[in-house]
Amino acid sequence: MNTSFITRGELLFQAILHIIVFLFYSFDRNNPGISYDHFLFFAIYTIASVIITYYLMPKYLYKKRYGTFTGLTICVFFTVIMIEELLETVLFPGTIRASIVPGIYYAFFDILPVLAILAGFKFAWDAIGSQQEVEKLRNYVQESELQFLKSQINPHFLFNNLNNLYSYALEGSSKTPEIILEMSGVLRYMLYECKEKLVPLNKEIEQLSNFIKLYKLQIEERGKVNFTEGTMDSGFKIASLILVVFIENAFKHSQSGQSKDIEIDIEVSMEDNHLTFVCKNNFEQVTSMDTVAKGIGLKNVRKRLELLYPDKHKLEIKETHNQFAVFLTMQLEKM
Repeated sequence: MNTSFITRGELLFQAILHIIVFLFYSFDRNNPGISYDHFLFFAIYTIASVIITYYLMPKYLYKKRYGTFTGLTICVFFTVIMIEELLETVLFPGTIRASIVPGIYYAFFDILPVLAILAGFKFAWDAIGSQQEVEKLRNYVQESELQFLKSQINPHFLFNNLNNLYSYALEGSSKTPEIILEMSGVLRYMLYECKEKLVPLNKEIEQLSNFIKLYKLQIEERGKVNFTEGTMDSGFKIASLILVVFIENAFKHSQSGQSKDIEIDIEVSMEDNHLTFVCKNNFEQVTSMDTVAKGIGLKNVRKRLELLYPDKHKLEIKETHNQFAVFLTMQLEKM
């Protein structure tokens, strides 16, 4: 047995468990007190339980070698019975307890509960530890998946905006430098200021406004964009860049098939700890493009919402022949 894998907490737990089991084992209402043989026999049971729990269980039971584990456990059990019988003949010669057949019967029901309790609690301890390891691994996998989903946002953002920027540069638009400046500010936030999974709500809403300003520059006089911001409680936090995807999607698909009459309405409001986000945009169907609801960004944000806000959000996406609407409610956490 390699004791280096036994934690301090487990040693304390085992010590308390053995003391409690020993007290129950040695208790006799007709003959109160703890005798020398109680200590001796319980020490033998402790050694047997250590062999079973710290050697046989890890080596055979946890590796699914059930037959070998069962056979060796039975051998240990009957070895303890035989050792106890030999000691009984020395300590209690001539008594019923020291007789062979009654003695084995007595020892069987004397030893079985003790070893079962000690081994059972060890098995439960290991099961809890394994569950905690599984939970840590699950959290690690989830965090890795979230980081991967979040990392997709930057290329997605750059791809859409560089295409627009290229068009403005070809046209020699006077707004090109301003667009580049706004893009650099947005990218700075993406790369350096929202590394955490959750960020302050007021900070995210501020950047949301910056995103909208950037996209409005690209629309120019081709339509109108309305952004309504309700009163936000700064004491809450929200997943970073979770709302931007919907706004990016609205601008992208409104511009893809329309050269004028673009209409985009965005509204963010809050009541208690619930944030409500509504984003509507008109669009013209383009046969060469996938339907709006099938974009990479929307698949990404759906997955992030499932991971970050399980049972704490409601997302509705409605698409008609010329309008796309997103309705999202989220239950936010306090900072």
